[in-house]
Formats: sequence, structure tokens, C-alpha cells
Amino acid sequence: MPTTISPKPNYSATAVRPSWAELPARIKELVEGRLGGAVVPQPSAGSGFTSGFAAEVLGPDGPQFVKAANSSTAPYVADCYRREALINQALPAAVPAPRVRWIEEAEGWVVLGLDAVEGARMPADPWRPAELVTVLDACAASAQALARPTRSLLELGLKPVADDSTFENWRLLTAGMTRMDELPEWFPRELIDPLADLESNCAAAAAGNSVLHLDLRRDNVVLGPGGRAWICDWNWPCLGPSWFDLTLLLATAHADGHDASQLFAEHPTAQDVDPEQLDAVLAALTGHFLRSGAQPPPPGSPALRQHQAWCGEVMLRWLTERRHWQV
Repeated sequence: MPTTISPKPNYSATAVRPSWAELPARIKELVEGRLGGAVVPQPSAGSGFTSGFAAEVLGPDGPQFVKAANSSTAPYVADCYRREALINQALPAAVPAPRVRWIEEAEGWVVLGLDAVEGARMPADPWRPAELVTVLDACAASAQALARPTRSLLELGLKPVADDSTFENWRLLTAGMTRMDELPEWFPRELIDPLADLESNCAAAAAGNSVLHLDLRRDNVVLGPGGRAWICDWNWPCLGPSWFDLTLLLATAHADGHDASQLFAEHPTAQDVDPEQLDAVLAALTGHFLRSGAQPPPPGSPALRQHQAWCGEVMLRWLTERRHWQV
């Protein structure tokens, strides 16, 4: 396969968000009340794929990272913020995540404030070795803290990661239940059958009771002072093996020239993982991302499909290398 086909998103500029000036006066007053008076908003977060307001805001009581979404015009985003607040507040203290301090609803808006990470920045693109290790260490700490879900997390209805139709795209394709033209033109059609065979083992490979972030991307991590990484945006966690979150993260590292398979094998969460388990999950995720990337862009998120298409390709490239497929 060629090394560069799908365009890589600029993850620092994928979001389309309202500015502070565009928020309703009542919502700005609500935030000012929470932060102790008049505030100074910082630039909106350029990363992410939701259309809600997201920016650090400086107030007399200190900085907070504020999110806000209109339930009428962006109901999905508002639901994400509600869910994030519930999940975040139930996370064990050892999970390296900025904490939600408050959530309010007013005039149809959902607004929440989180701890601001001093000097927060997204990891460099492409991945730098030291920063990648820092993020992998944060993944290990999170996995250790979430190896056994707490009652408060389970009461929020976490589901198994492979307990739906998300991971059967290759088998649907071989059965003629989805269209071949949803695959990109560059995709080697001779891989469909071996990918479907691997995908059939995904449910067993992804079984587990650890709490997963499920969306562990470069732009859902921030680096703070002292070489610490924080995992953000806990919107839709689920249950599965603790190593599952490494798959997307390390696929992007593979695309940047890192030895993803070695990094996976050395990670604390992957010590007892059979290589076939990882390959089954990579096959299933490849199908999910490639098919999702072929769909029309959703309102308010023009870069989402580019992100999904690129992720599907880099996961396939990693899997192709692991399986020694000649394409």
C-alpha cells in the first residue's frame, strides 16, 4: 500500500465553534457567576468534532475550561456534555482527567465547567517519542484505576464495546448487505475476505470488564506541566479489555513512523494479549472507520469524515504490516 493516501486532518483546527461573543447574554452571565465576576475568554479550542462552545475562561476565582451547547440547535452535542458530566464525576480519583466542577442548564443551553490544565497543549503532530511515552503512561494509570468499574460507573449503563453492530462491517460487505462503493478507491479488494475472517473474532477478543475511554485520540489528550498527560472528553465510555484504548492511539503513532507493535507489546495493559486478539480488533475498527468515513459529513462537523477515513487507513496499514499481507 502507498504510505500516504488519505489526507491527514489538522487536528488543531477541526472544530467549528461559537465564540464567547456569540453566546447568549444569560449564558455568559451564568459563567461569570460561576467564576466570580467578569471573565476574559481565551481562544476557542480548535480541536474536536463537536460544534459546542469550548474554551478556557479566566475569572476572578481562577481559570476553568467551559463547554456550552444549545439543546435546540445541537441536541447531540448537548447530550454529549450531559453524559460527560455524569461520567466524569464518577471517575476514580486516580484517573488522569480534568474534573467537571459544575453543570447547569438555562434557556435551552447545557453549560459545564472543568478544571483548566495549566499550559495545556495537544501533543505535537507528528508524535514525538517522549510525548507518546507520557500519553501511554497516562493510559496505563487510567487502565489501572478502571480495571474494575465502580458501582457509580456501572449505574450509568456502560455497555460492552463489541455488543452491537458497530464491528461487523466486513462481514456485512461479504454477505452483500452493504455496498462495495463505500470503500475508498485505493482499498485493496483482495483484503475483504481476510478482514472479515479476523473481524469475526472481534467480540471474543474485545471481551472484558475494564472501563474504556473509547475515543482516545491525540486531540482528546492535553499535556500539562511536569510532563503529565490528561485524558479529556469522557463522553461515551464502555466496557472491554483495558488494552482496547491503545489501538487507535498506536495506529496514529505507526503512521508517524513509530514501532506501534513493540509499544503495544511493552504496555502494561497488553502483557497477556494474544497477537490475534489485537489483529481482530484492528480489522473490526478498520471497517468501522472506513465505512464511517464514506458517509456524508454531519451538520457542524465538516472534518469528521476526513478524520475517520484517515484513521481507517492508518489502522489498515498497521494491520497489513502485522499480517505480512502483500498488497
